Amino acid sequence: MDWGMKNRLNRLMPNGRCFFMPIDHGYFQGPTTGLEKPWETVKPLVPYFDALFCTRGTLRAAIPADLEKPIILRVSGGTSMVGHDLADEIVTTSIEEILRLNVAAVGVSVFIGSDYEKETLNNLTELVNQCEDFGVPVMAVTAVGKEMEKREARYLGLCCRIAAELGARVVKTYWCEKDFDKVVKGCPVPVVMAGGPKCETDLEVLEFVADGMQKGAVGINLGRNVWQNPNPVPMAQALNAIVHKNATAKEAFAIFSDAKHSAKPRKK
Repeated sequence: MDWGMKNRLNRLMPNGRCFFMPIDHGYFQGPTTGLEKPWETVKPLVPYFDALFCTRGTLRAAIPADLEKPIILRVSGGTSMVGHDLADEIVTTSIEEILRLNVAAVGVSVFIGSDYEKETLNNLTELVNQCEDFGVPVMAVTAVGKEMEKREARYLGLCCRIAAELGARVVKTYWCEKDFDKVVKGCPVPVVMAGGPKCETDLEVLEFVADGMQKGAVGINLGRNVWQNPNPVPMAQALNAIVHKNATAKEAFAIFSDAKHSAKPRKK
């Protein structure tokens, strides 16, 4: 691994752990509650996450160029919530654009088991072929579209291993209650947990993150469970404690509760 690749990965995952903050939701679902003004949402959370995951449009239009946190650029898309199939994605961003934006990594979705499995895996391999030449890591996002029942260990393990075999440097996947450790052990590159739909309770978020970290994940990629929370900064603080300080869910919930009492809830 050359110096550029090592440097980017170290910036993304200080001490081998990471808290990625995704705000890329608009690329397929349009206006998203909490992201009407992206920078207003992100700014108070900056001290607690390690990298920002966003599209080039949001990056250019809403994120200050003096932000020191690394950027993971969403580079797949071309479909929407009202379209025929979310899996029918293309690569939306050229390698020249990736380099011009000076990002630390790129993210691309793969839809294993869908009608567009081969096409999305081809998107991944083409990006890896191009980005490796310039030392830019590719994060594969193991998406399941609207088929939430696919979030079980055997399926997720299959997705992660295939993505790693095709050259992804990092894989983002969903946590599952049973055998998540097998998903991680079967993947030879770092596994980052996705947040998925908004959880019902604050403790539920902290519990699944703590469990996933204990079972081998290197970090999280959580957005809606943070910035749609009425108390986003306390939640970010609590999650940071789990990821970077090995806090238990109970300890993190205490951090969240203490911070919540001294913070102003975000206005709805």
